[in-house]
Amino acid sequence: MSLPNCPKCGSEYVYEDGILLVCPECAYEWDPAEADADEGLVALDANGNKLADGDTVSLIKDLKVKGAPKDLKQGTRVKNIRIVEGDHNIDCKIDGFGAMKLKSEFVKKL
Repeated sequence: MSLPNCPKCGSEYVYEDGILLVCPECAYEWDPAEADADEGLVALDANGNKLADGDTVSLIKDLKVKGAPKDLKQGTRVKNIRIVEGDHNIDCKIDGFGAMKLKSEFVKKL
């Protein structure tokens, strides 16, 4: 059985100490059973940052919207997002546009 890398620093030199896993490089200790349980819906932005409900994000490119007279422009701020299941994993309301579903790879966390 191979042990996972450290979630804090990414070190591969993790060892077991009882039920905990320990990283010798950053001294971080964690219970692998709890780490697996905490991972519910995970959405990562374009830079790899983890997104959570209530975050504010910004669009990283212009997005064409089917049936809409105008595109969503790069840099548009979207407040109070909600992470949901599915291909378009961000549910939000955009000022002047209305309810929208976005893919997390087209946004960056602010």
